[in-house]
Amino acid sequence: MNPNRRAAAKALAGVAFASSVPHVRAQAQEYPSRPIRLVVGYPPGGANDILARQVAPRLSEALGVSVVVDNRAGANGVIGSELVAKATPDGYTLLVAGLTPMVLNRLTYPKLSYNASTDFIGVSLLASSPIIFAVRPTLDVQSLGDLVRLAKSKPGGLNFATVGTGGSTRVVLELLKQSANIDIRHVPYKGAAPAITDLVANTTDGMGVDFPALYPFVREGKLRGVAITSEARNPLLPGLRTAAEQGMPELTCGNWYALMAPAKTPRPIIDKLHVAVGKIAQIPELRQQMLASGSEPKVSASPEEFGDYMNAELARWGRVVKAANIEAD
Repeated sequence: MNPNRRAAAKALAGVAFASSVPHVRAQAQEYPSRPIRLVVGYPPGGANDILARQVAPRLSEALGVSVVVDNRAGANGVIGSELVAKATPDGYTLLVAGLTPMVLNRLTYPKLSYNASTDFIGVSLLASSPIIFAVRPTLDVQSLGDLVRLAKSKPGGLNFATVGTGGSTRVVLELLKQSANIDIRHVPYKGAAPAITDLVANTTDGMGVDFPALYPFVREGKLRGVAITSEARNPLLPGLRTAAEQGMPELTCGNWYALMAPAKTPRPIIDKLHVAVGKIAQIPELRQQMLASGSEPKVSASPEEFGDYMNAELARWGRVVKAANIEAD
């Protein structure tokens, strides 16, 4: 391109950018002016869905418009994530997503229809949830130490249920196996509910899954909790010792849930959403509601801080996935 044409092209680009700035500002000032769709990539009743339905009415109050939960389940959260990744980036289609769709799918799917780094911007963390390791009551295991000793006495002889081949329940099991140098066979299920049903029926030996899913069964004595992966004990199950208390601090981990938007959503809209999340996180009733279901409210200081957090999670779980050679179906 000759110098004159290059200069003309730059001038046109500058005019286009300048003309777009008022439009973006006006769009952000008017936002939101109609209902917001909050997509959940899992069926009703799971941890992601429970959290979304706790958050949605509070976001509605903070933003002044309806916030409607839309369950788009399937493929470890891929279907819902892809829908939001391809949505118009105007702040009206958002995603509640966690560790599996935003981090683990990137590590375990050979081909993925979205890129969590380039197709999304994270508004903020919403909450985190520890993992409970639990076993069937008929298994002679009272602690992590007992579980490790039993697994070493019969390599490959224990069966632990997981939700799919590449989700959080699988990688947490692999972290346990790698940390304790034991061999436990994973049995993949299509959801937490059927996996827990079989565990209660003594069909499998144990599992590790998000606190909200297993907590009721441990509380009622239908399953025996052997460890929780939080930094401190949970007041809902005060007798359940942490993994760190039992000599395995490397098992301090958990699932997390965040509010995501399509990548090209204007920054002023992202900022409005971030402020709204910060406001609702201070509502005592919502905090109590989350804590009662086993999740702890969390808010990122900024979208950039959340991005750093997600990158750190990618590095941590990437090592586990690589060592176990995990590949999703």
